[in-house]
Amino acid sequence: MNRPNTFRAGPDERGRFGSYGGRFVAETLMPLILELEAAWEAAKTDPAFWAEMADWSKDYIGRPSPLYHAARLTEHCKGAKIYFKRDELNHTGSHKINNVVGQMLLALRMGKKRVIAETGAGQHGVATATVAARLGLECIIYMGERDIERQRPNVFRMELLGAKIHPVTSGSRTLKDAMNEALRDWVTNVETTFYVIGTVAGPHPYPAMVRDFQSVIGTEARAQMQEKEGRLPDVLVAAVGGGSNAMGLFFPFLDDPSVRIVGVEAEGRGIETGEHAAALTAGTPGVLHGSRSYLLQDADGQVVEPHSISAGLDYPGIGPEHSWLKDMGRVEYATIKDDEALDAFQLCSRLEGIIPALEPSHALAHVLKLAPTLSPETLLVMNMCGRGDKDVAAVAEHLAARR
Repeated sequence: MNRPNTFRAGPDERGRFGSYGGRFVAETLMPLILELEAAWEAAKTDPAFWAEMADWSKDYIGRPSPLYHAARLTEHCKGAKIYFKRDELNHTGSHKINNVVGQMLLALRMGKKRVIAETGAGQHGVATATVAARLGLECIIYMGERDIERQRPNVFRMELLGAKIHPVTSGSRTLKDAMNEALRDWVTNVETTFYVIGTVAGPHPYPAMVRDFQSVIGTEARAQMQEKEGRLPDVLVAAVGGGSNAMGLFFPFLDDPSVRIVGVEAEGRGIETGEHAAALTAGTPGVLHGSRSYLLQDADGQVVEPHSISAGLDYPGIGPEHSWLKDMGRVEYATIKDDEALDAFQLCSRLEGIIPALEPSHALAHVLKLAPTLSPETLLVMNMCGRGDKDVAAVAEHLAARR
């Protein structure tokens, strides 16, 4: 396969990354998708929009997030020097708010007063409810019944912020089903409603737009590493469910060949069991939620229900840009099982005094395998994309069951 001159030029005018991406939506949605694309193209070149984003980032989100040397974890691994990009310190506790602020400012530009969102782990829902409260917008959150049980603290936070939670009882009652219901709402209320998609999936322009809002993570990490070490990092590692935190860290480094880039999928109980959420590792190309990408499906093209201990990674698809980067060989994709993520969750808490969310615990578990194989001169950055408050109760149950 021919290597492009740049990995940062996509998508093309049809919203494609190679053969992935695009716009596979109902006819009733197409006018709004085109309206959204026009609004986004205008905002991208408007200094006033980015000045407003900068104000929100500094004074409301709390950016820049620190680049932290995890010294005790580095000593434990006896290999690469490990840094965390600490996006769990953002307001609302994850990277999700970077993208939500951007989309909400677009919603205001488009005159929308009602916003909807889907959420799995609840972090995207909390971020959406938070910014909607700040802006005085009506906010509806779709969430699978199973995820509501797994993420009770975040459900309460969303309700406290004034959002209305719609439990989704169809399918596996997780993120995929919540996204299905949100899309149905959008089709029904297309004139009044803005759909705040939480990851780099969905129809064009969402994958590129969410990536661009999240790229602040990698842009900051690049400057911070230059300041601390005088050079670029050697390795980047991030968890991938839909893939937004990973694209945010990876994108500013895609054209730096010296930087090795690794995405970590949820292997659940093991690829061989079929109970996992590793779309890139064990999936095939197909269409889901408005775009073409790798996804978990059977021989008839029916979506296979995923499994992960992490509600945020429990999704059968992946953002289309990740699929293209996998095929191009620019990004490596590894897998981590539930138990390995649980072990990493505990180790990070004990060694660094940082309780990570289960999503970055997957990335951390891979770091624990990779770092000891690398030299002490190697600089490794892992995106700590969410804090673990929301997962503490669920982890306690899993650990009790293991005893």
